[in-house]
Amino acid sequence: MGGSPAGQARLTDSSEALYAEIAFIAYHFHWPLADLLAMEHGDRRGWCERISQINRAMNADEHRGEIPLEG
Repeated sequence: MGGSPAGQARLTDSSEALYAEIAFIAYHFHWPLADLLAMEHGDRRGWCERISQINRAMNADEHRGEIPLEG
């Protein structure tokens, strides 16, 4: 009934990943929590990756003022 410690750790790790993805997207795009929770995991991961690409491009090209959005 109580579940295994390993199972509880997986749930905790999974919850941490969910909160991290939501916080990352919300911070950058200011999307509502309900919309972020409704997304499939793969979609959230895709947005996290895209935001990271945009951030890297902005940091690399800051001196030129160009932001290459094609990846």
